[in-house]
Amino acid sequence: MSRWEPDARGRLELAALALYLERGFEQTTVAQIAERAGLAERTFFRHYADKREVLFGGSAELQTRLVTAVAEAPAEAAPIDAVKVGLDVIGGALQGRFEHARKRHRVIRANPELLERELIKLAALATALAEALEQRGVPQLTANLAAEAGIAAFKIGFNRWISAAKEQDLALLMRDSLDELRAVTAGQ
Repeated sequence: MSRWEPDARGRLELAALALYLERGFEQTTVAQIAERAGLAERTFFRHYADKREVLFGGSAELQTRLVTAVAEAPAEAAPIDAVKVGLDVIGGALQGRFEHARKRHRVIRANPELLERELIKLAALATALAEALEQRGVPQLTANLAAEAGIAAFKIGFNRWISAAKEQDLALLMRDSLDELRAVTAGQ
């Protein structure tokens, strides 16, 4: 193998996902992932700490995009509207990754350890979102409620997106979920 391989991270991600779907997460080894990607095993560990992280490697970037979007939302935006701005940004970031997201979701749902990891990542996203709102001057209780509502809208919109027969507008589905939550809390 050559010393430099283009897009090693992406190749490892695709190889891991294919193997997890074929063999199952538990039955797949790092060596098999590296081999499928045409890379050395040590290259895998340069990019990921373990085989779980292949599925969660984009979480930090997603969190950064969400927090940045909330921070840059118009100053006069209500907390929930700032959250909506953030959801639009991450919805756009995931758009076009529909088939990948569906496959990833299947792998995660089939493994309790991965499902737990997914829930931990969502909790961390909610915490980061609440902190971003607090940085905007939103009181802590309001920030926490708006953040949790935003993550609920994210989860529901995402589940609707991956459950559809074909790709839809993820940001719109998340906005619809947030609007539905507003209607529920308004007693409509």
